[in-house]
Amino acid sequence: MSKTYFNKMIKQILYLLFFLVYQYNDQITAQYFSVTGKVVDSISGEGLSYSNIRILNSTVGTASNSEGFYKLNLKKGSYTIIASYIGYLSDTTEISLFDDGVIDFKLSPIEIIMDEITVEPGLNPAYNIIKNAIKRKNEIKRKIDNYRYSSYTKGIIKTTKDLAGSEYSLSSQDTGKLKISGILENESRGFFKSPDNVKHFIVARKQTANTPPFINILTGGMLLQSFYEDELNFMRRSIPSPISDEALSYYYFYIEKEIAMDNKKVFQIYFDTDNPAAPGFYGKLFIADSTFHLLKADVNLNNMANPGGLFDFVKIYQQFSIFDDGIALPIDYRLFAEGNYLGLAKFGFELNTILNRYEINSDIDEELFDNAVISVLPDADKKDENYWSSIQSIPNTMEEEIAYNRIDSLASVSKSFGQDFSFLSDKLELNNNIAITGPLGIYSFNKIQGSTLNLGLYYNDGEEQRLSLNGNISYGFADDLVKKELQFDYLLGDFRTSKIEFSIYDKMKGLFGFTDNYNKFTSTVLSLFTKYDFRDYYYSKGLKVNFSSEITPLFTIGLGYISQKDMSAENNSDFSFFYNDRSYSENMPIYDSRTNAITASLTVDFRKFIEDGFFRRRITERNNIIFNVSLIRSNPNFLNSGTDFTLYKLNSYGSLSTIGNWSLDFSANHIFSRGTLPIQWLYALPGNISAGGKDNSFRTLRIGEVYGDKVTTVFLKHNFLDDIFKFLQIPFIESLQLQLSSHLNIAMSEISKDSKMILNSDFREFREPFYELGFGIGHILIPLNFEFTWKLNYRGKNNFVFGINSFAL
Repeated sequence: MSKTYFNKMIKQILYLLFFLVYQYNDQITAQYFSVTGKVVDSISGEGLSYSNIRILNSTVGTASNSEGFYKLNLKKGSYTIIASYIGYLSDTTEISLFDDGVIDFKLSPIEIIMDEITVEPGLNPAYNIIKNAIKRKNEIKRKIDNYRYSSYTKGIIKTTKDLAGSEYSLSSQDTGKLKISGILENESRGFFKSPDNVKHFIVARKQTANTPPFINILTGGMLLQSFYEDELNFMRRSIPSPISDEALSYYYFYIEKEIAMDNKKVFQIYFDTDNPAAPGFYGKLFIADSTFHLLKADVNLNNMANPGGLFDFVKIYQQFSIFDDGIALPIDYRLFAEGNYLGLAKFGFELNTILNRYEINSDIDEELFDNAVISVLPDADKKDENYWSSIQSIPNTMEEEIAYNRIDSLASVSKSFGQDFSFLSDKLELNNNIAITGPLGIYSFNKIQGSTLNLGLYYNDGEEQRLSLNGNISYGFADDLVKKELQFDYLLGDFRTSKIEFSIYDKMKGLFGFTDNYNKFTSTVLSLFTKYDFRDYYYSKGLKVNFSSEITPLFTIGLGYISQKDMSAENNSDFSFFYNDRSYSENMPIYDSRTNAITASLTVDFRKFIEDGFFRRRITERNNIIFNVSLIRSNPNFLNSGTDFTLYKLNSYGSLSTIGNWSLDFSANHIFSRGTLPIQWLYALPGNISAGGKDNSFRTLRIGEVYGDKVTTVFLKHNFLDDIFKFLQIPFIESLQLQLSSHLNIAMSEISKDSKMILNSDFREFREPFYELGFGIGHILIPLNFEFTWKLNYRGKNNFVFGINSFAL
């Protein structure tokens, strides 16, 4: 372990201790009192949603909920409290706080007569305001080196049915009324350092009983964005802010009216995208006269930024306060969305965040910012009601109070057997810890075993999430053999970053199974209905042991041992529902042998992650890359193995941004060996079944068609999203939001002389690079992609292939 990394780790521990001590002392030495009340319109009496409540000459504050109710937690002392809302006169009151108090605010709307605006030909007065707002934004960015803040977030999940566990059934049509089915709350400390370093510590979190804690972290800074940034991200798509540097060429603007906040004029400006086919926002901006600060954004996501038309609407609401030196920072962030998945399941969610207690341009050590974007503190799930009552929060509405009681009472009811039964399940949960094989996995068929019954028992310790134990047994009626496997996994470390794996087995394997991504159900259906079994099989009996561990968040190493005996299998069944005149292809024999081998691996993962209290969960950003190196060493002398070879595998994969929101997914592999490699250890180019397709595979090759012990593959897939169809502006097509991608796959494959000597089957090699090129069309909401692929050389069979790419195959 390097000295630099050790010092960084020590600093992280000191930061953690600081937070724990700070929270403890703050709760013990300080007594908090609550000031509650409602902010209303003085004329109508209606609550003013999301109004601001601030403490004069401080960065302490909060915001009201959708009904106008607020809650402010303060230590004993005297304060001046200000309630404000754009378009209204602010209301100020002084209070000496020695106990809980109630203060209501009645704000009076301001009438302002809009100045007469002379619009000269070719000149839009709103553009000059936006131009100055962009200038002000850039000035503020130059002034900020860093800041820290506290935040409170409440997330609301809405569905038409209560969420019970992990199951949610889809019906042919969902017309029910949305109701709250999940609530998440957390308090966090956020840090920012220019240009783009961010860090969040979740200090406290709680959620309704039907919601896993790890989902709560998604609200703890992950979704928080600011309209003072040049780009905002939704569904992995970057969208220009209406005051970004490119805003004047991307959006059009006009002044709707002039309003006021106290005695200061505020411009209310409407905006929308210049090009109706461009993804972006539309709505209202509130910009201060003379200073040109953006004070509030009240906007919607347009249809072109709406992935697949999934959402009926996405609304974002954000307000800003002006601090010392004219620096504007967000004081809230609110997101509201409702949608309907293909008309089958309605849903909605809300995100309400308030931010306060800013410290701007204070001393923040750069070592604080590492690959952990969000870290959950160890006692975040242990905060009691006294703690929650002492923080700045958003009061529950009546609907939220009722939902908390309803959901928690439903979660306390014991789950009965078969409650989550689904015919399409491969596992059937008996309780939170134990599951058995589901209906989809009980029966399978292939040309070796014939009809097969499969039974499995699966255990995990749901509380600690460290141990999993799986046992499987199956019986093939055609080969009259019982196969069994027992697998044990145990996770170690605070973030479960070390893993012990042990398995013992006597089972049947698919030849070249490492590159075959089709499931057992697909092969069963094809065999029974078309008499096409695309796999070859062999028997394998032995054990595997492996230990892997993150030595740093960047590097993971693994060491293991394999001892197995492999034996050829023969066709034992010719059954199918149809095509009795056909026969299954003869099963390819392997090299019968015993292999004892040691294994080693190294993974380098540059992705950032979230420390959710249990795991380090990697974040797959638009630009990411992972490297992996592994070897298998089989030796007759040292390991008493029946084979003698060393197999090396090098792999790199990830994604890169190209133009705009376009991206390039890539995977590059190089496999080579020393010694004599049995066929069951050779690497086959990933192929496909007829009319099928998988990512990172050769669409024009069949499974097991080309294999070798010196293989290089490169898979490139470029994602154009729906931009090409929007650009072409083809009627009807442009509104379907069809996703376009292209793929280029390259391979070379050879078999060494030593390996050929024990090979008892025909083979094919690509000593010169093999190329195939194609494109795919799909939809973001439908798990199907229609692909068209051509061989560019080595032409013969399958020069052109049409296939359906789906995870369901």
